[in-house]
Amino acid sequence: MKYHPINSSLFIKNRANFTAAMQPKSIAVFNSNDIYPISADSTMPFEQHRDIFYLSGVDQEESVLMLFPDCPNPDLREVLFVRETNDHIAVWEGEKLTKEAAFKTSGIKTVYWLQDLEKILFEMSTYADTFYINTNEHYRASVETETREDRFTKWLLAKYPAHSVAKSNPTLQHLRSVKDKIELDLMQHACNITEKGFRRILNFIKPGVWEYEIEAELIHEFVKNRSKGFAYTPIIASGNNANVLHYIENNQQCKDGDLILFDIAAEYANYKSDLSRTVPVSGKFSTRQKAVYNAVNHVKKEATKLLVPGTLWKEYHVEVGDIMTSELLKLGLLDKADVQNEDKNWPAYKKYFMHGTSHHIGLDTHDYGLLHEPMQANNVFTVEPGIYIPDEGFGIRLEDDVVIQEKGEPINLMGNIPIEADEIEDLMQS
Repeated sequence: MKYHPINSSLFIKNRANFTAAMQPKSIAVFNSNDIYPISADSTMPFEQHRDIFYLSGVDQEESVLMLFPDCPNPDLREVLFVRETNDHIAVWEGEKLTKEAAFKTSGIKTVYWLQDLEKILFEMSTYADTFYINTNEHYRASVETETREDRFTKWLLAKYPAHSVAKSNPTLQHLRSVKDKIELDLMQHACNITEKGFRRILNFIKPGVWEYEIEAELIHEFVKNRSKGFAYTPIIASGNNANVLHYIENNQQCKDGDLILFDIAAEYANYKSDLSRTVPVSGKFSTRQKAVYNAVNHVKKEATKLLVPGTLWKEYHVEVGDIMTSELLKLGLLDKADVQNEDKNWPAYKKYFMHGTSHHIGLDTHDYGLLHEPMQANNVFTVEPGIYIPDEGFGIRLEDDVVIQEKGEPINLMGNIPIEADEIEDLMQS
């Protein structure tokens, strides 16, 4: 891995928190992700399943974690299975985890080779009544591919039909949404790498540059700083491209007078950052562009203040919508009649700001979090209002990642990344 080793105390703590919520006499099973094929003998880069990583730190394919906290055999209360390594694998694929390295990474003492799984699982199953299976229940999930986890679950339930079944996901949704200090440090590191990339491109951008050239500058800076690269598919949208919310072609030339909307960020150690900024190609905003920019920035600042313990998700978005409506009225994009006659299910402001303001972020860009739960300290959210005006040929989105505090306003993990319009202009023209 490119990233520095993570202290195994994080994963030990995460497992303890999860097992404390399990039913008596139950086993929870977590699988690594597949390596997905492209064609011929080509594969996509491996990305570890975030749940097994969260609970073990193991960042390797063909790994399985089993948790059985009250097993009568103390050696089987935490069991990790990894692919057996050898000299041949080391030469052709690179070194894999040894049992000793797996223990050092995870803090799990009982490590077996994967070929022993069925035998060990049978012994564990004789003590257990329930299996916790790990389904994907994220509110944005829409998965058509059958995963390694899915295949294992099918096999497990067919092999042990007399056992009861429980779900791991609701517990993980809650636990993963509240970040440990080590996790916050990793996310801060990802944000710091993102800052380096953003500052790099401010002096690179000029009329005539291509969106993909900017993308190349960013990936250079990210990888140079031990990131695998972008935390998600980057958006580098000049001119009217910014009005396509998920524009990812990044293949247009940037023109004098246009704005470029960036939704780009680095990952570090599988933890994500998520940044949006909008900058003028020429290095200077027009009067109108700056007015809209400052309106978006104002909404972002006011929305951030609302992210405090006890806030409810739905109420938060209603309040942000009211703030945005006020700014759109000032800009002349809405009038009082638009607001008076609006459909309450699709308020007037949605014409110019059609997406949500915030989402959880962590091991996933749209991270785990139960939206019906009140917000609490150490939840990490994005704050990303935008105004999109196709008729005027530009869109503006600004986004930072913030950590809710017990008291007071959230801490901005991206507080060092330039955002004020005047500062952006000064840096681009320096």
